Amino acid sequence: MTDSAPDAPMLPKADLVEDFIDIFHAPRAVFARRANSGFFLVMCIVTVLLGCLFLANRGTMEGVIDAEIARGMAEAVKSTPAMTQEQIDMGKKFAGYSVTFVAFVGVPIAMLLTGLGAWLTARALGATLSYTAATMIAAYSYTPRVLEALGITAQGLLLDTSGLRGRYQLSLGVARFLDPEMSPGLLGLAGRLDLFTLWVTVLLAIGIAVVAKLPRDKAIAAGAIMWLFGALPSLFTLAKATISG
Repeated sequence: MTDSAPDAPMLPKADLVEDFIDIFHAPRAVFARRANSGFFLVMCIVTVLLGCLFLANRGTMEGVIDAEIARGMAEAVKSTPAMTQEQIDMGKKFAGYSVTFVAFVGVPIAMLLTGLGAWLTARALGATLSYTAATMIAAYSYTPRVLEALGITAQGLLLDTSGLRGRYQLSLGVARFLDPEMSPGLLGLAGRLDLFTLWVTVLLAIGIAVVAKLPRDKAIAAGAIMWLFGALPSLFTLAKATISG
């Protein structure tokens, strides 16, 4: 009579509160125990937290938002000289209303797209990862953005933000010290050299490595690919500006 194989070790159970604590100091454990879980509830929690913090920070960011909208409309007028003043005013009004909408809708869309990027990255590195698991990784990896929003709250309380002219001037990265009027593509790339963006990228790499069972070298490659994936809009803007001269 042969001995039966020992049972596989059971991962410790944890609730969502523990997940949101552990993601900051033990992310591998979170991704391991949630490898077969969904992403919807986590996505909703992170979205609501970020949306509420955006509303709380609206006063701090009001001047920044107005400056960003004005810059965007100036670019639109440059590319479409035939725009009337009425159209410009309507565009500014619509942009003002859409900012709050994007705060609640743009976040889950960003997570879904990041999940797509994680899924494609795993496949490119020869690993198997479901889209559900990839988006779960994206949802948990966005948790540091809540701390980023709290950091904006703190800056609004401690600093004079009335003279700020760009959203990156509230960031903790290279772009904080750059001119908001510089090339949008270059500014966007510099904006990704930021504490929280890099933190999110590291979490994405860890999550992909844990769930898709990648070795260390491929985990590092996954992080680099995900950083570039997030940089695609800025790269597109930079290429478009270069082509148009």
